[in-house]
Amino acid sequence: MKIAVIGGGAAGFFAALSAKKHHPTSEVTVFEKSDKLLSKVKVSGGGRCNVTHACFKASELARFYPRGGKQLKKAFGIFNTNHTVAWFKERGVELKRESDNRMFPITDKSITIINCFLDEASKLGVKIKRQVCIDALKPLDNGINVVIDGFDHYFNKVIVATGGSPKLEGLKWLGDLGHALEHPLPSLFTFNMPEEPIKAFQGLSVQNSIVRIQGTKLVHEGPLLITHWGMSGPAILKTSAWGARDLAEVNYSFIAQVNWVGNPNEEDVRTLFYRHCYNYDKKKVESANPFDIPNRLWKHLIEKVEINPQKMNGELSKKEKNRIINTLLNDEYQAKGKTTFKEEFVTCGGVCLKDVNIKTMESKVVPNLYFAGEVLNIDGVTGGFNFQAAWTTGFIAGMLKQ
Repeated sequence: MKIAVIGGGAAGFFAALSAKKHHPTSEVTVFEKSDKLLSKVKVSGGGRCNVTHACFKASELARFYPRGGKQLKKAFGIFNTNHTVAWFKERGVELKRESDNRMFPITDKSITIINCFLDEASKLGVKIKRQVCIDALKPLDNGINVVIDGFDHYFNKVIVATGGSPKLEGLKWLGDLGHALEHPLPSLFTFNMPEEPIKAFQGLSVQNSIVRIQGTKLVHEGPLLITHWGMSGPAILKTSAWGARDLAEVNYSFIAQVNWVGNPNEEDVRTLFYRHCYNYDKKKVESANPFDIPNRLWKHLIEKVEINPQKMNGELSKKEKNRIINTLLNDEYQAKGKTTFKEEFVTCGGVCLKDVNIKTMESKVVPNLYFAGEVLNIDGVTGGFNFQAAWTTGFIAGMLKQ
């Protein structure tokens, strides 16, 4: 049997290795249009490769996917985080769990994962061809012709793992085969705030924040990072993932409300602040920060509500205290645009899941055609979830079950 895997990224490699493992006598060839293999694996997690997330129940794992979670719940019953950890361990790669449940190789180097894949491919006899562009696919009764440079090449099975496309045109060749497509849009992006003074505090982070998008139901919590262009960090990235389509509809111009203390209960915050002002009435407001936020940010917020930071806590009026509390809980920032990570670009959109049998990853439209990874309308939040979807869909596609 001849098997073609189109795409030399995470999902493509995992699909190829799975196909060769499940069908050892088959001829498996990976076609990559660029001269680089596993490029996202290389840059993921700051070059450490966030392989997966330490969530070991399929039902819970599926909740981290804004698109495709319902379908992935079934797929995770076949291959999930437990299988991922075991797969790498069997090949000599130990994964470690960090405090936020992200999982990395113990070497903290993405090259460990890349070498694991390349070594496994070499060991199994998977062929790899770079700088090969696929012109089209031609379905046959008993297979598929892959058109390369105008010439037809016959394969019994074809697995498409080309990754997310930033534009719908990049998916047209799959739409031409009859697949319904969801318009691709950026997911996992940061918020640009060109007119907000908060940018001056780039590098500051708050470990517990709550981010809301005004006029929507989007609410997410987690660490927040101030950058030279606006805001980033898990709380922002999760919000952008779940709100990918809503935020695109308003052309990425919206009001982000930030709860800096991560506590949604106003009475709790009020009680803490009033007690603090009473106990430290002779201290200056700027030097008596009662909350778990950086002191520079605390001073900035005091000045933002036009209170003299040199003022004593005991001198604060009820109105001034309320202004501080309201800013801590409902600070507002105007976002105008987004910033995406070019190498780690994640999209929502792709081939509609209604056209794919999630238990086999085979197309319902074209027999003998399978899909894996971000080419599908599947995407997860930050934290290793997108790679887990790649491993899961790649493994199942490589089984080549019908």
